[in-house]
Amino acid sequence: HGLDEIDNRILTTIIDKFKGGPVGINTIATAVGEEAGTIEEVYEPFLIQEGYLMRTSRGREVTELAYRHLGKNFFPKQDQLF
Repeated sequence: HGLDEIDNRILTTIIDKFKGGPVGINTIATAVGEEAGTIEEVYEPFLIQEGYLMRTSRGREVTELAYRHLGKNFFPKQDQLF
């Protein structure tokens, strides 16, 4: 699929540590040991373009495709009213 070690580490971190997101770029950077600017400029555009990651107003979220790529179970988030 064209993903390298860092791409997979970013996706895995968002899924395993942050329940798929949303999570801020600085938090992701700290968790994977990369600079936020590097993630934002180098890795994130590819992950978004390929459909593995979404940038929302609340932060970054992985997509169902990312779960499938990593062999993890995907459970759609339920919108909560309260």
